Amino acid sequence: MVNLKPESSRYEILSNLANFQSILVNKNSITIYTDGSSRGNPGPGGYGTVLIWGTVKKELSQGYRLTTNNRMELMAVIAALEALKKNDLELVVYSDSSYVVKAVMEGWLNKWIKTNFKGGKKNSDLWMRYYELSKKHNIHFKWVKGHAENVMNNRCDELATQAADGNNLLVDEGYEKGL
Repeated sequence: MVNLKPESSRYEILSNLANFQSILVNKNSITIYTDGSSRGNPGPGGYGTVLIWGTVKKELSQGYRLTTNNRMELMAVIAALEALKKNDLELVVYSDSSYVVKAVMEGWLNKWIKTNFKGGKKNSDLWMRYYELSKKHNIHFKWVKGHAENVMNNRCDELATQAADGNNLLVDEGYEKGL
C-alpha cells in the first residue's frame, strides 16, 4: 500500500503510480523510460534511463565528451537493455525520440540492416548493438512528448543533462570514428 501525504510532490505521486502500474502487469515485464541530451549537436552529451520492475526502480546515466542527440537517445535504450540480467522479458520503452521509436516500430531499422546502412545512414554501430540486444526480449516502444507531463521522461532528461554537464565524460568512439 502506498501512503501519500497531502504534501507529497506530484513527482512522488506519479512515480508511485508508475510503480503500481508496473506491478500489475507481470513479473517478466519491465517498463523503461529513456532520454538523450547533447549540448550542441555535436557536443558534450549524455543519456538517462529509468528501469521499473515491480517496486524496484533503477536509474542509469553517462556522459560523453563529443556526440549527437540521436546517438544519446539510442544509447539510453542500449544502456537499459545491457543492464538487464534476464532474457525473454516483456519490455515497454518510453522515449521522446521519434528517430528511435520510428526506426524500430516502423521497420526502418530492418531496412537499414538489409541494405547495410546504404545511403549514409548514421549510427550503424549503435543500431547494430541495439539490434543484437533486442533479439533477447519482446520490446514495444511508445513515444512520449518530451519536456511535458511525463514525470519519468522528465527524470530521464534530468539524468541525461546532468551526465552531459558532468566531469567524467567518456569518448563516443563510434561518433569520433565517423560511424
